[in-house]
Amino acid sequence: MKKIILLGYMGCGKSTIAHKLSEKTTIPFLDLDQYIEEKANLTIKELFEKHGEIYFRKLEHEAFVSLLEQKETIILGLGGGTPCYANNHELLQRPDVVSIYLKASVTTLFERLSRNKSKRPLIANLNDTELNEFIAKHLFDRSYYYNQAQYKVTVDDKTVAETVESIVALLT
Repeated sequence: MKKIILLGYMGCGKSTIAHKLSEKTTIPFLDLDQYIEEKANLTIKELFEKHGEIYFRKLEHEAFVSLLEQKETIILGLGGGTPCYANNHELLQRPDVVSIYLKASVTTLFERLSRNKSKRPLIANLNDTELNEFIAKHLFDRSYYYNQAQYKVTVDDKTVAETVESIVALLT
């Protein structure tokens, strides 16, 4: 059974699009970060604070592999950094995986993230200039890993429904 993997930078719409895609296809959706939080009984923030990033990335990799090994077809939303660590980007090429990079421009990401910075600890204290630079640098650093996805769907200037339709077209 295929695993449909959605990846991309924070604010690109992974969770929102995955939920709508799940409704349209009746394929269950799992968020990797939520899965890790449930297994560890700690929030991602608490995992980072108590154990550090290396520990978190190890847990994240193990959870990702574990979900890929399950027999059921699922839609899996990755964390923004997941493809960039522990050779996770190589897992996007598996024959039982359909990986889709939800590609958003710096402008789109800035508009989305600046509206709800307080919910995201990494960017909560950045001013607009710092936020724009932060997004641009991260996108540049992560682009190699994101581009390992089998498909790219641009989300700029598209509604959620239009993006979901683009993904459904790839799956059929």
